[in-house]
Amino acid sequence: MPRLKDLYREKIVPAMMERFAYKNVMQVPRLEKIVVNVGVGEAIQNAKALDAAVNDVALITGQKPIITRARKSISNFRLRQGNPIGVKVTLRGERMYSFLDRLMNIALPRQRDFNGVPRNAFDGHGNYTLGLKEQLLFLEIDYDSIDKIRGLECTIVTTAKTDEEARYLLELFGMPFAKA
Repeated sequence: MPRLKDLYREKIVPAMMERFAYKNVMQVPRLEKIVVNVGVGEAIQNAKALDAAVNDVALITGQKPIITRARKSISNFRLRQGNPIGVKVTLRGERMYSFLDRLMNIALPRQRDFNGVPRNAFDGHGNYTLGLKEQLLFLEIDYDSIDKIRGLECTIVTTAKTDEEARYLLELFGMPFAKA
């Protein structure tokens, strides 16, 4: 069982109930899913770029990603509806907790001049989105095997109703927020 799941049950639930005065354990916000997304704009000209992104995301998350396609045609970008333009993975359960653990404790501290993640990247509904500039932050990626440095986006979806609840939940999990 993942370490963060035990932490949630034993320490986070009581702390959240005390701070926000929930009457029932089921009211306490929890992590629902983590969506990892990589946009591959150069996939229009280079089909191998999409394969490389699929391999990178599969290594990082331990799950096979799906290919996202363009919803509409945009002539300025030479984009046609249905063209593959990215890859994404939705993580739930144990994979979600182990990915979050690796993200917070291994990948983020490996960034150069890391001072914490932004505190204001919440969407108003208790979800947090974090952009990473390179996939090399994860130990699973071998530097010599990549074709290009790509950024990725991680969206942490919680059941929290407000950003304040979600921020406190992620702080209790150990998310390294920047000092205010």
